[in-house]
Amino acid sequence: MKHFKTFSIALSLLCLAIFTANAQVEMPSPSPTATLSQKVGLTDVSIEYSRPSMKGRKIFGNLVPYGKIWRTGANMATKLTFGDDVKIAGKDLKAGTYALFTIPGEKEWTVILSKNANQSGTGSYKEEEDALRVTIAAIDIAPIKVETFLINIEDIKATSALIEILWESTVVQVPLEVSVDERVIASIQKTLAGSPKAGDYFTAAVYYRENGKDLKQALTWINEAIKQNEASGTNAFWVYRQKSLIEADMRDYKAAVATAQIGLEKAIQARNDDYIKMNTDSIAEWNKLK
Repeated sequence: MKHFKTFSIALSLLCLAIFTANAQVEMPSPSPTATLSQKVGLTDVSIEYSRPSMKGRKIFGNLVPYGKIWRTGANMATKLTFGDDVKIAGKDLKAGTYALFTIPGEKEWTVILSKNANQSGTGSYKEEEDALRVTIAAIDIAPIKVETFLINIEDIKATSALIEILWESTVVQVPLEVSVDERVIASIQKTLAGSPKAGDYFTAAVYYRENGKDLKQALTWINEAIKQNEASGTNAFWVYRQKSLIEADMRDYKAAVATAQIGLEKAIQARNDDYIKMNTDSIAEWNKLK
């Protein structure tokens, strides 16, 4: 029994020693990591970076010198990942992951995307690994101050957005363009070649109208959507709204008013105040143009 107690004590001390050796003090990071995921059009865009704070310091022209390459954040170099080929400030960039570097200036910055995505600081940066370099204006937003370094994606549209770099009283807006049209057209063709439903015809017609494509084709599709909805007894007041907009775009205001009247009646049945107002306003406008 004595030997067993001695063994138990020794085992406990060994476990305590192992735990102590592996234990680490946990502290908040002065530059916490952040991840942003955003879909622009049909393209997935993600950003991984660390966020230092001003803490009373002068940043640009001091902590971050003008005219010198900067990791654009803290710790590991910031990573930008694009799920598809894109354009950055009008320049082509292949899908993939890149390290972001910048050369800040008082009036403009050089924005660099490096093919070597896994870098710490600027010590291993090599210009020959650049995938892209663009020059972007630096915007002074004083008296506004951004305490903690921020990279964001703003002004998101179907085919474009702005990658914004903000710190202190400076913002740099990097234009991003994505390809949508070819993929959407291919999707429309594939879907409508199968067993399309009313919603498929509706979506295709709306895309064509909103993107300035063949309005006659859009009208054919929206009519098919109406036909299927009527056959199923669906009060698709929103479909009539889109048909009236297509007809108005074709400058057939007489037809647009007639369709809007039907849409108004159906919106009243559905008690949808938004569509009641939209149809009422459009009828008044288009009646003047007939």
